Amino acid sequence: MIDRYSRQTLFFGIGKEGQKRLGDSCVVIVGCGALGTIIATTLVRAGVGKVRIIDRDFIEYHNLQRQVLFDEEDIKNQLPKAVAAERHLKKVNSSIEIEGIVADVNYTNIERFIRGADLILDGLDNFETRFLINDVSLKHKIPWIYGGAISSSGMTMTIIPGETPCFRCFHPKGPQQRDGAHLRHSRGNWTGSLHYRFSAIC
Repeated sequence: MIDRYSRQTLFFGIGKEGQKRLGDSCVVIVGCGALGTIIATTLVRAGVGKVRIIDRDFIEYHNLQRQVLFDEEDIKNQLPKAVAAERHLKKVNSSIEIEGIVADVNYTNIERFIRGADLILDGLDNFETRFLINDVSLKHKIPWIYGGAISSSGMTMTIIPGETPCFRCFHPKGPQQRDGAHLRHSRGNWTGSLHYRFSAIC
């Protein structure tokens, strides 16, 4: 399968050793919306050895405009996002392990979901679950990457326990509510531009 990644290993920042590290790695993606689908497809195509995708939602027609893994057949079959993502991604790369989990991530299950992970990636649309990821990341010393997108703006933040500030350092109490609702992230057409940043970091 080395030819599959031949163009990638030519990149100085990865090389053959980096490709082996990717193949030996487990990445957990929490949330499979616009940002999460871009992250998932990029990691699978890059050859990350195990990709675990967690999302509780079902696919709706308005998702198709920006959530690149899904299609109309998924909606007709009433598939959850995590199940549809696993099916599509296994067709892209059958040489790695892809696990879709339909679940609402909360304090009772998050430690089980991130077990064995080398990295946690944020594809969420709410700060409450991001705080959970932050806390479990610090507890188990697993790096995680915050990612947010709204309208035509986006941001990322890499949190490495013991080396960088954590998410609560920047958002001790979470964002202020606007018009009675939290700012929703992972929206818009442009999220594909973030995948280069994530793939470089991973």
